Amino acid sequence: MDLSLVLAFAAACLIISIVPGQDMMFIVANGIARGRAAGVVAAVGMSTGIAVHTVLTALGLGALLAAAPVALDTIRLVGAVFLIYLAVAALRAARESTSAAPTPPARSLRRTYVMAVLTNLANPKVILFYLAFFPQFLTEGGWSTPVQFLVMGAILVVVGFSVDGSVGLAAGALAALLRRRPTIQRWLNRVSAAIFGALAIRLVTDR
Repeated sequence: MDLSLVLAFAAACLIISIVPGQDMMFIVANGIARGRAAGVVAAVGMSTGIAVHTVLTALGLGALLAAAPVALDTIRLVGAVFLIYLAVAALRAARESTSAAPTPPARSLRRTYVMAVLTNLANPKVILFYLAFFPQFLTEGGWSTPVQFLVMGAILVVVGFSVDGSVGLAAGALAALLRRRPTIQRWLNRVSAAIFGALAIRLVTDR
């Protein structure tokens, strides 16, 4: 891969990362509900999921899954169930919040990280994206195809985290300002629940 191709790929990754998608909405929901740290940790989890997708695609497992529609459907349904669980948890937090306790409900950052990783891995469109987008930047000669996949995946992780981490910080900062009013926390959790629910519906219905 020459420098011009790498720069072109990085620019394409930046454009793709800026466009709001499932991962970004998940990060926003966590930042709104639980603050800046949760938003950034969610972004780290998404980047970890992308790294896993990169390795699997480099090993050829992505093409295998894409050739098996049943496997992709199973992954999609599992991801939808998981997002519904998050929506229900956010609604419960909204009901339990009171004016005397406007702080975000407790959830370990480790759990937020694991949830973000699983959410990314449960999205079969990421696999299809790798198979459709990455080959356009492959070159013959020099590095092998798996190595090129790994390099491009690393670039996508760096660029994607730069954008997603910033979004997580911004969402958490905005939520922190809004929480100064006692009743805002309940509505923030409701917004998070709505985002998680919408992502679950999209994951099931979007082909």
